[in-house]
Amino acid sequence: MKVKITKRFRDKLNKQITYIARDKPAAARKFKNEIISRMNEISNMPYQNRKSIYFNDKEIRDLVFKGYVVVFRINKEKEVIEVFGFTKHEVKPI
Repeated sequence: MKVKITKRFRDKLNKQITYIARDKPAAARKFKNEIISRMNEISNMPYQNRKSIYFNDKEIRDLVFKGYVVVFRINKEKEVIEVFGFTKHEVKPI
């Protein structure tokens, strides 16, 4: 399956990376590289991640990474995994 990243997710991730980079630019780069690597691994076994706590749908999953939650939808018909949510302390990650 192909991993597709939405603009909304990209914007939220970049905002967080910019925030981290204010004090620790190297840590921000490392965080970005590691989270992207973990997201690319989703396609191998997407169901190994927990069912989302934000949605009542077994096809929407949460990837937990360093206290952050990356929310993604598995679309079997289109054979794509859509990464659309990124949160740490929000009620809904959209």
